[in-house]
Amino acid sequence: MFNFSEQINRKGSYCTQWDYVEDRFGEADLLPFTISDMDFAAPPAVIEALNSRINHPVFGYSRWNHSDFKEAVIHWFKSRFDAEFNDDHLVYGPSVIYIVSQLIREWSQPNQGVIIHTPAYDAFDKMILGLGRTIVANKLQATDSGYQINWEQFETQLADPNNTILLLCSPHNPTGRVWTSAELTRMASLCQKHNVAVISDEIHMDVSFKPHTPWQGFGAGERWALVSSASKSFNIPALNGSYAFIAEESARDNYLFNLKQVDGLSSPSILGVIGLMAAYQKGAPWLDELKTYLYENHHYVAQTLAEQLPSVGYQIPDATYLAWIDLSSLSIDMDKLNQCLIKKHKVAIMQGSTYGEVGKYFVRLNLGCPREKVEKGLMALISAVKELTE
Repeated sequence: MFNFSEQINRKGSYCTQWDYVEDRFGEADLLPFTISDMDFAAPPAVIEALNSRINHPVFGYSRWNHSDFKEAVIHWFKSRFDAEFNDDHLVYGPSVIYIVSQLIREWSQPNQGVIIHTPAYDAFDKMILGLGRTIVANKLQATDSGYQINWEQFETQLADPNNTILLLCSPHNPTGRVWTSAELTRMASLCQKHNVAVISDEIHMDVSFKPHTPWQGFGAGERWALVSSASKSFNIPALNGSYAFIAEESARDNYLFNLKQVDGLSSPSILGVIGLMAAYQKGAPWLDELKTYLYENHHYVAQTLAEQLPSVGYQIPDATYLAWIDLSSLSIDMDKLNQCLIKKHKVAIMQGSTYGEVGKYFVRLNLGCPREKVEKGLMALISAVKELTE
């Protein structure tokens, strides 16, 4: 029904991934598999809703705090995850990172620790350090059944009174791990035991190939928040806008005070609000087909690597359109690989070192694009690897 194989020219649209690839890779005109947006058109239902609003010629100040916005979000969680949330706990924010940073200020003091599972989304590191807090890395353990938490180390870190927040990435970026309900319940129990607040970033929740369980506190008090957006799932990040459920009333009140009184950000992008509502009200069929297409892209990567580079042993992740590929078995110089991809093959693929030292021998390949592009990027990667190892 929806054509995810369509090639859409994004150049000239002020697109970070295509128009500004030189900023990160030093050269322009590279085929990019970098920043985590997709090359697919947004859902027709979203485009129709945006066009309808654009046809109204006045773009004045707007509001997010109304029943249409709240009901769309509440309905989405109920229909997709069978999860019920209190709409009084729902707040708006200009971005997920903005909300997370405000909550870190709320639940910690300078120099206190924020626990994250590594390898981690690089914006987490920058934000935590920028806020004057300390990164406490809980290194995930790679196993044949996927990435696992080092629970002994995790509880030791939680028990340190200087560590006051768990910043959870659920599903996890870049590994694509979907946490089970049992794992989330165990995390909640440990965080309550050691008086640690939880901020759950669930921006990748909708592109899950296994059942995703939203964070709801799991009976472990009210010092938690679930933060998300429609931006990744429906490829509308340029519209701006996110939201959070903040269970603790005082934290929620302080957040809203800072949003409006301090930062002057309570009037949202109306296109962002309308885009989210249209996506959550009418975008489910598009999302379901998208997930099938993305899983097939992952399957193609797994099958091709098994044939061409069998020692790599790529595992399809539980979630996300990001392929986290472990090249450690090849004993390859990753800097030389990156330069070979750029200089010879004219391809830009994110180096795993972007996500910390534990990602040093990985690459992160964005599969949120038509299969033809995936094929070009993957074959460039395989060719570059062979040129450096044979």
